[in-house]
Amino acid sequence: MMARNVGGRPPARVGFGGGPGGGFGGMLPPQKTKDLGKTLRQLLARLQPERVRIAISAMLALGSVAGTVIGPKIIGNATNVIFDGVIGKSLPAGITKQQAVAGLRAQGHGQIADLVSGSNVVPGHGIDFTRLGQILALAALVYILAAALTWLLSYIMAGVAQRTVYGLRRDADAKLARLPLKYFDSHAHGDVLSRVTNDIDNITTTLQQGLSQFLTSTLTIVGVLAVMVWISPLLAAVALVTVPLSIVVTLLVARRSQRHFAAQWQRTGVLNGQVEQVHTGHALVQVFGRRRKAIEEFSQTNQALYEASFRAQFLSGIIMPAMAFLGNVNYVVIAAVGGYRVATGSITLGDVQAFIQYSRQFTMPITQLAGQLNLLQSGLASAERVFEFLGDEEEAPDRVRGELREPQGEVALEHVSFRYEPEKPLITDFNLEVRPGQTIAIVGPTGAGKTTIVNLLMRFYEIEDGRICLDGMNTRDLRRDDVRRAFGMVLQDTWIFTGTIRDNIGYGKIGATNDEIVAAAQAAYVDPFVRTLPDGYDTVLTDDASNISAGQKQLLTIARAFLADPAVLILDEATSSVDTRTEVLIQHAMARLRQNRTSFVIAHRLSTIRNADSIVVMDQGRIVEQGSHAELLRRGGFYYTLYNSQFSDVLEEQAS
Repeated sequence: MMARNVGGRPPARVGFGGGPGGGFGGMLPPQKTKDLGKTLRQLLARLQPERVRIAISAMLALGSVAGTVIGPKIIGNATNVIFDGVIGKSLPAGITKQQAVAGLRAQGHGQIADLVSGSNVVPGHGIDFTRLGQILALAALVYILAAALTWLLSYIMAGVAQRTVYGLRRDADAKLARLPLKYFDSHAHGDVLSRVTNDIDNITTTLQQGLSQFLTSTLTIVGVLAVMVWISPLLAAVALVTVPLSIVVTLLVARRSQRHFAAQWQRTGVLNGQVEQVHTGHALVQVFGRRRKAIEEFSQTNQALYEASFRAQFLSGIIMPAMAFLGNVNYVVIAAVGGYRVATGSITLGDVQAFIQYSRQFTMPITQLAGQLNLLQSGLASAERVFEFLGDEEEAPDRVRGELREPQGEVALEHVSFRYEPEKPLITDFNLEVRPGQTIAIVGPTGAGKTTIVNLLMRFYEIEDGRICLDGMNTRDLRRDDVRRAFGMVLQDTWIFTGTIRDNIGYGKIGATNDEIVAAAQAAYVDPFVRTLPDGYDTVLTDDASNISAGQKQLLTIARAFLADPAVLILDEATSSVDTRTEVLIQHAMARLRQNRTSFVIAHRLSTIRNADSIVVMDQGRIVEQGSHAELLRRGGFYYTLYNSQFSDVLEEQAS
C-alpha cells in the first residue's frame, strides 16, 4: 500500500481520492517538444519482431494490387471486343479494314475512318462472344484472386497490429510496477490511466486500419502509374498534374492539424483525471457544496477538449473533399482528352475506359493516404504519449549484496538526509536505533517528516546521504521486494479493492488458508461485523467499499496486516477511523501483535502512544526529543507542549 501524501511532499495536487492530480482541476501532462520522427522510429522498432509477417504481407499486397491493376485493362479489352463487333457489323462483309477505311474517306467520313483505323474491326463480323466470355472469365478470376489475397493480407496484418499492441500493454503494465512513488505523486491518476488505456487503444486503431491500407495504397499508386504511362504517356501526364496539388493540400492541412491532435489526447487525459477524482470523492463533492463548481470545471475542460478535437477533425477532414474535388477535375480532363484521341484513332475506346478507371484508382489511394493522415496523426500523438510514459525514469536497479532470510526487526537510521525538492531539505542528519521488539512512536506537527520516514524505510524513496539498516544490513544492498516483505503497513488511507472481504484480507499473504484469514479477522475484531452481513466473508466490496463504514474498512486493513505476520509493523494513524470502544480493542490486539515485533507508530492523538518504548519527537525533519512518555513530560519541552495542547483544547471545549 502506498503511503499517503504529507507535508514536505512535492507540490503535487492532491484530490479526493488521496492521489495527486488536483481535486477538480486535474493536472496537465508534462509539456515536451514534439518529435514525430523519433516517435515514428520508436513505433517502427516495435514492429521489428513482425518483420517476417510484414514482408509476407507486402508480397500479398503486391499480388492483390497486381490483380487490381490488371483488371481494368482486361475489362478494357472486353469493351474493345464489343466496340469492334458493333462497328464491324455495320460495315459491309467481304472487304478488309483498309478497304473499309479507304471507302469511308472517299465518302468524306474522315473522322469515322480514323476511328475504324485505330480499332481491330473485321468488316461484316459482329461481337465475338466466345472471346468476350474468355476475357470476362479471366477478369473474374483476377478479381477473385485479388480479393482472396486482400483478405489474407488483412488477416495477417490484424495479427501484426494486435501482437504489437499486446506488447505495448504488457510493457505499460510492467512499467507501472517499476515506477517510483514520486512518479505517482507528480502525475495525475487520470492522465496515467489515459496513457495506458485510451492512447494504446488509439494506437491499436491506427495499426489495425492504417498498416495494410498504407501498404496497398502505396503499391497501387506505383502500379497504376506504370500502367497509365504504358497506355498513354500524354494522358498520364494530364493525370499527374493534380498530384503536386494533392501533396501541397495534404501537407498544409496535416501541419496545422497535428498540434490539435496532440492537444486532443492531452486534454483527454486531463478530463479523465477530473472524472476519476470527482467520482472517487463524490460524497465530499456533495458535502462541501462543490457540485456546481465541479460541473463548471468539467465543462471548461470538456469545452477545451471539444475545441481541440473539433479543430483536429475539421482540418484533417478537409483533406478528403479537397482530394475528391481534384480527382473530379482530373476525371473531366481525362475524359475530354481521351474522347478526342479515340475519335482521331490514336487510342482505343477500351484503353480510354481503362485509363479512366486507372485515374480513379490513382486518385483513390492518394485520397485514402490523405484520409489516413487523420488516423496516423492521432495515432502518433497517442504513441508519443505512451513512449513518453515508457521512457520515464524508473526505480534504480537493485544492487543485491546480501539476502534477508528471517528478519528480526532491528532497524537503524544513520545520518540520513533526504529532500523531495533540491532546494528544500526535509530530513537532515537523522539518527535512530531500534532494537527488535521495540515500539517506537513518531510524533510531531504536520509536515515534520513523520510519514517521510516510513517512505524511506520502505524504499519508496531513496535517501541522499547516510544509510538505513535492517538487521545490520544496508537496505540499499537488499532487493526492494525483500525489504518490503519484512514490513507490514496499516495506513490512515485505507485501500480496498473490488472483491470479497475474504480476498481483501487474504491480500496480506499469498496462499493464505481460510482458517488463517478468519483468525486474522478475529484478532482485528473484523469477524463480529462480517458475520452480521448476509454473505459473510463472501460479501463483495467495491473499489470504494461504500457498502461498509470507514471504520470497518480500517479494521479490514488491520486484519490484512495481522495475516501478513511481518517482522516490522508500521502503523500510520491506523485507528483514526474507528470509534473509541473499537480503538481500545484494537490497541489490545496491537499489543499482542507487537509482541516480539518492531513497531513504528505514527500518531496525532498522543494519548494512544503513551505505552511506547520510545517516543521520537520530530520537527522540520529532525529529532528534537526522544524518550518515554513520562520522561518527555518531565522535560517540559516540545512534546510536553504538543501533549498539553491536545488536552487544553478538550478542556476549553468542555468549559464552553
